Amino acid sequence: MNPDEDTEWNDILRKHGILPQQVKVTQNDIYDSAVAQAQEEESRRLERLDIDELAELEDEEDDRVLEQYRQQRVAEMQAQAAREKYGELVQISEPAYKSQVTECSKQTWVVVHLFRESIPECKLMNRHLAELAQQYRATKFVKIVSVECIHNYPDKNLPTLLIYGHGDMKGQLVRLDRYGGMRTRRRDIEQYLLDIGAIDKAMRRPLAGDGDSSDGDSDDGRATYVDLGKRVE
Repeated sequence: MNPDEDTEWNDILRKHGILPQQVKVTQNDIYDSAVAQAQEEESRRLERLDIDELAELEDEEDDRVLEQYRQQRVAEMQAQAAREKYGELVQISEPAYKSQVTECSKQTWVVVHLFRESIPECKLMNRHLAELAQQYRATKFVKIVSVECIHNYPDKNLPTLLIYGHGDMKGQLVRLDRYGGMRTRRRDIEQYLLDIGAIDKAMRRPLAGDGDSSDGDSDDGRATYVDLGKRVE
């Protein structure tokens, strides 16, 4: 009988103190042991070096740290560039809605503007969204003619924003009554999107001559929310 074997009989003997408890080595134990051994070997190596060799090693270590930092910054810049791949307000059509909005929102936030060219508030919203798209390039901004997205959608509800994230609608803003209609400023829409989480303040890029030409004060009314019915899937 091998007392080290992991058998039912040996477990009974260990339970009654006849055999000593089995010591199980985990992956963490192996890792910690390897780290400790490596540190011990490094300490012994350093003890054998003279003053000049230690000074040379210090210069090498400084270069190594700088190179690690450079590689880390390059990786961070590449990751940011991969996220900031949009930057425009793009018009889409009904057949592309599922791929451009619903599916795309599983990877990134998508802001959808339901509009009609004949409505002044829609033109204002398009202008604000086009500028926000340049500032927040990690978020996708699209626009679609309202009746293409939702058939017979009433003009009285325009402009309408649909905010998608994680594959589902996270918010909707109907009309600009909350902000005073044509007095709505870009920063009003920006704050609305920030509150929902559709844009990240840390990713904000400045615009050339950044400023908001619409200086009207927003009123204290609340945004109008409605049931949009069946959405395009």
